[in-house]
Amino acid sequence: MLNIFSLANGRLFQEEIESLEELTKFQPIWVDLESPTLEEKRWVKQHYGLSIPEDAMDEDIEESARFYEEDNGDLHIRSDFLVAHDNEPGNEPGTVRVAFILNLANTQLKSHGVLFSIHDEDVPVFRLLRMRARRAPGLLEDAKEVLLKLFDADAEYSADTLEGIYDGLETVSRQVLSGDVTDALAGEVLGAIARHENLNGTIRRNMMDTRRALSFVMRSKMLNAEQFEEARQILRDIDSLDSHTAFVFEKINFLMDATVGFININQNKIIKIFSVASVALLPPTLIASIYGMNFKFMPELDWSLGYPYALVLMLASALVPMWYFRKRGWLK
Repeated sequence: MLNIFSLANGRLFQEEIESLEELTKFQPIWVDLESPTLEEKRWVKQHYGLSIPEDAMDEDIEESARFYEEDNGDLHIRSDFLVAHDNEPGNEPGTVRVAFILNLANTQLKSHGVLFSIHDEDVPVFRLLRMRARRAPGLLEDAKEVLLKLFDADAEYSADTLEGIYDGLETVSRQVLSGDVTDALAGEVLGAIARHENLNGTIRRNMMDTRRALSFVMRSKMLNAEQFEEARQILRDIDSLDSHTAFVFEKINFLMDATVGFININQNKIIKIFSVASVALLPPTLIASIYGMNFKFMPELDWSLGYPYALVLMLASALVPMWYFRKRGWLK
């Protein structure tokens, strides 16, 4: 899919391109290619003279080769964007690799340049920026602004997702701290904690990648003073998110320890039952062992009440320890 975005009266307008002729009618500041076909890549090359690298979407590319500047001034940036889904089982969070090519010397728009973005799946941050740009005139002025706003929206999207983790952990906290944690509930809580921890780690990794991309853009010296200050503000926002993710990690560890503690308590209750039962049954076992010894005169032969007496004695020897344990509160 090939979409182009152009400015008109300060607003961003989107057009889906289905032929090379349509592409020549517009002067965009942003060209977005989602899972582009070979034909769409050919249109971009013919009209803009831009060859999209074959390894643009490779996940195993070296980290040092993700940010570089070509001899003609084009900036190549490969950055990850968060895809959080709904944090439910089966919908694992992750990131989408996006390849940016910032062409500031494009013959079609010398004053604004063109930002090219290539990705394999839909990115929520892109939709967020498109909605904002349509509603807020003057939000975007050139291709560099588009790139900065995408990074800004990614940081804000990560912050919103982090707030969702806070809400989810509050629910988990109420379940754990209620004190009535069964094994079934503990299993559900541990699953929820694991999902929150995975999402929190994904956010932290995504923010680290965004910080690296912004630092490269700032070092390229292509930003004006206002844009440079905006990039610094985005970096400060990312730094604040780092402290929040660290707090979430600590809270997750606390809830994990508390849940495991309740599981141990439930297991100890079961072990206590067996311990009490084994201690209570020791006296009857001793009496039965002594009574069953091969004496010269067997009680059942010389005394008709031998068996009833032995049974009553065994029962009494079992009830007395149980009464004592109950009195001490060990059976609660």
